[in-house]
Amino acid sequence: METFRVGTRGSRLAMRQSTTAAEALADLGGLDYELVTIRSEGDVLTGPLSQLGGTGVFATALRKALLDGDIDVAVHSLKDLPAKDVEGLNIAAVPERADVRDALCSADELSLEELPEGAKVGTGSPRRAAQLLAARPDLNIVDIRGNVGTRLARVRGREHAAEKSSQAPDAARGDLDAVVLAGAGLARLELAAHISELLDPEVMLPAPGQGALAVEVRSSPSEPGTSLAVSLAQLDHLESRLEVTAERALLARLNAGCSAPIGGLARCEDEPDGGVKLRLDTMVCAPDGSEVQRAGQELTLEPGVTLEAGITAAADLGNRVAETLLAEDRGLLQHVIDS
Repeated sequence: METFRVGTRGSRLAMRQSTTAAEALADLGGLDYELVTIRSEGDVLTGPLSQLGGTGVFATALRKALLDGDIDVAVHSLKDLPAKDVEGLNIAAVPERADVRDALCSADELSLEELPEGAKVGTGSPRRAAQLLAARPDLNIVDIRGNVGTRLARVRGREHAAEKSSQAPDAARGDLDAVVLAGAGLARLELAAHISELLDPEVMLPAPGQGALAVEVRSSPSEPGTSLAVSLAQLDHLESRLEVTAERALLARLNAGCSAPIGGLARCEDEPDGGVKLRLDTMVCAPDGSEVQRAGQELTLEPGVTLEAGITAAADLGNRVAETLLAEDRGLLQHVIDS
């Protein structure tokens, strides 16, 4: 049986995501797979992610292993993948997207609105921090790092949620009133019971690509028609692919990193005639939440649109929404990108 090698980071969430994608590919093509753990710079260094180059630091080592031929497939959280393509690599499949919303995990199951004045809320994301302050300027935002269990354990009353095998001995426990994490990641780890509130995109617009996985390969990993190539084509979910293509085109046109305080969400909606309406909304938020700039547009794809034509149209939508932001910018956008 043909075996393909799947590169993954060593965290519990990354392993779960990589295994899910690998099993799907194996089942579709009658293949076998081997997981290869790759340690990234982001897993080793400490400090705020924004100072380490953003969440893209987690993808660098996987991409190098792929280019070097050490693995055949890399599975990424798409929101952590830099928007600019890497020469020699190709996102061959985007499986069906999970819930895009951010999740508030709080002490006493309080909602964002119910948190007490001055509550300490942890996040490692400048986007989440900025939108939290836009909604609740009184909050005390605390920069945090670590795996999902470690972050949950920072919440008062949820100290038991930490993954003991990876919990640093001196890591804080129970010192926060809440943390904000991706709802999809919690669900994949079967930790959805810790979610106090899934935040409406009107309150917190997700990161571009949030809730989606990217299965990346070398540009010519195998001849078309081989088992792996066929499996990748079958795993690719059209609507999810169109959504993330628009979102990533937006980021690429703005020349913004995946850790910038910029939200972007595209959604596909079926039309009565069999076509698809694709709408993209975006927001840029000052780091302190004091100013927000929004833009959005939509397009309609005719019934039976090909994947290639749909991807081209989705990318064009992302570029047009970015151009709207750039045309209306009064300094906020450039400040956010440069910071």
